[in-house]
Amino acid sequence: MEKNEKTNTGERINDFVQRNRKPIFILFGVIVLLFVGSVATFSLIDVFRKKAISEAEELGRRYEQTRSIYSEDAVKSATDALLVDLETFAKKNSGFAGGRAWSIIASIYTDRKEWPQVETAWRNAAAAASKTYLGPVSLFNAAVAAEEQGKNADAIELYAQSASHPMSFPEAPHAQFSIGRLNEAINDRQGAIEAYRLVLAKWPDVSIWASLARNRIIALEAGIQ
Repeated sequence: MEKNEKTNTGERINDFVQRNRKPIFILFGVIVLLFVGSVATFSLIDVFRKKAISEAEELGRRYEQTRSIYSEDAVKSATDALLVDLETFAKKNSGFAGGRAWSIIASIYTDRKEWPQVETAWRNAAAAASKTYLGPVSLFNAAVAAEEQGKNADAIELYAQSASHPMSFPEAPHAQFSIGRLNEAINDRQGAIEAYRLVLAKWPDVSIWASLARNRIIALEAGIQ
């Protein structure tokens, strides 16, 4: 009886396949095409990504070459032309390649000590490469540029974003310590103590910043400047 049931089931399946073989084959073909298309798409994306990174590194090499030019006028002319190419490239690319281009732009403006442009470039780098290690690095550097302009509140915000960034960042305790330092600069004693305590809570084994944070907490609680 069990054997007959299995036979009947097999016959029903076979009959169903025979009656619907055309749509089944079409469905199977669609699945195969979708799979092949997905593989091809991911392969193309990887090719374009590598090509963009290669182009960004070539722009980086052009920047290094400008630094060996002795004439200030020639350097200015070369970097002005490079900035045009970099900004065009950066606006067309995201991810690491876009972030790398913005970081080179930031470096050029740093050489010129044009801090508003430096900050903007690093902010753009952070946005473009937020899912890479350049994300927190760019935020940290944007904070430094904000500090150079005396924009302590903006610098504190950028340091905080850098310190809490999901991507690994070795300078995170440094960024957190800088929040405490800037809170001291704006006479926010309690904010500074809280920032330093966070250094000890999150990075107790990073001896340099933990030690400095501990010393500042002691000094602030004792009322010593």
